[in-house]
Amino acid sequence: MTIADWLMISAVLLGPIIAVQLTRYLDNKKEERERKLQVFKTLMATRAYTVSWDHVVALNRIDLEFDKNNKKEKAVIEAWKAYLDLLGDKSIAPDQWTLKRVDLLVELLHKMAQVLDYDFDKTHIKNSSYSPMAHGNIEDEQKALRTSLLQVLDGKRTIPMAVVSWPQEK
Repeated sequence: MTIADWLMISAVLLGPIIAVQLTRYLDNKKEERERKLQVFKTLMATRAYTVSWDHVVALNRIDLEFDKNNKKEKAVIEAWKAYLDLLGDKSIAPDQWTLKRVDLLVELLHKMAQVLDYDFDKTHIKNSSYSPMAHGNIEDEQKALRTSLLQVLDGKRTIPMAVVSWPQEK
């Protein structure tokens, strides 16, 4: 057998194996990117509703989906850590905390956009979300209702009642 014959046999045997491995590798890379995109898209979609379940779940997936050993993705992890650190900080005045929270979230989303090849600047990320006032009002009302109900159930508040008429005897 000649070298050409051995090369042909090797190509016939190794070709499918290499093709399958290459396909698996490409599929894994695509799946990793899709998971990162899902986290990013959820955070972008909920950036005006930072207490939503979806937003919190997406934040908690960042360190799972982004690789600290990748230089660009490491910047995402560092921005996420700074944001997470602020979220747990109760020593800052509420108005300052809110301003800093927005800035750190914008920084995080900007780093993620860069990794995922989205061309969003920080101003776009910060100012291009829509949150109707009605949603804020509903959240405020629901919070007030829950707080009041808990006060009633704890015996710290009473339900005001007024009798407007007495039953008539027949």
